[in-house]
Amino acid sequence: MFKNYLFRVTLGLLLLIPFVSISAQDRFAKVEIKTEKLTDNIYVLFGAGGNIGVLVGEDGVIMIDDQFAPLSEKISAAIAKVSNEPVKYLLNTHWHGDHSGGNENFAKKGATILAQQNVRKRMAEGLTRSPERVTPPAPAIALPVITFSDEMSLHLNGEDILAIHVHNAHTDGDAQIFMPKSNVLHMGDTYFKERWPFIDIQSGGSIDGYISALNHALFLVDEETQIIPGHGSMSNRAELMAYRDVLSTVRTRINKALSKGQDLEAIKAANYIKEWESYGGGFINNDTFVETVVKSLSK
Repeated sequence: MFKNYLFRVTLGLLLLIPFVSISAQDRFAKVEIKTEKLTDNIYVLFGAGGNIGVLVGEDGVIMIDDQFAPLSEKISAAIAKVSNEPVKYLLNTHWHGDHSGGNENFAKKGATILAQQNVRKRMAEGLTRSPERVTPPAPAIALPVITFSDEMSLHLNGEDILAIHVHNAHTDGDAQIFMPKSNVLHMGDTYFKERWPFIDIQSGGSIDGYISALNHALFLVDEETQIIPGHGSMSNRAELMAYRDVLSTVRTRINKALSKGQDLEAIKAANYIKEWESYGGGFINNDTFVETVVKSLSK
């Protein structure tokens, strides 16, 4: 129950601003950063916001995502327990504040930030979702300083780190981070385990792109791959495939309903997601997800 509540709170915050005020810091006072070891030198950190991947070794710490700014010291302390090296590189899987909110803090400590080129663009511009929900432009120090279009490789700590752009999925700047030698994949928010995904249409996301991103991940992984979702516990290929099948089925049902002239209210009433209503217990409830799919398919 607590984990579900925490998920709602932290994901809601990403729609406000990535760099929270002092008053908002109180929300994170009791957050605990939990560390899970995946391989000899790869860890995942769970806290409030997107799951963090950490690769340690003599070349320094390579970090994937960094959650919210008020948690940076707690995250640094958790990393210090598994490595004496500083964070050398920080990869953002996309631009939302629950995955990039700590950029400024880690950049000030010397981390070089990398991301797909649309991440830098969206962070630099900010976004107004409504008069009450404005994400202002990020400070220059928080922006990625190395960007890529389709893919990028890093060769550090004995690992080949592949950052691969998946187009118009959760946003228009998503990257899946694959470490083939260790067989670990960080999917960012192209995977919300056992809950409906947030498809940020205003940031270039789409249901078709999201399903395509899941198919891309399934192409990369095998039965032994350890999969880090953007939110939720560790996963595997079988769970990821089942998740892809759920979204594909919902997409097909709703698209068929639209082709028959059904409007949003009729589609909601038909309850095409009835087998998976439990997925609506996260940040995105059942009605919101249906609305998002309809809007995405109607564009």
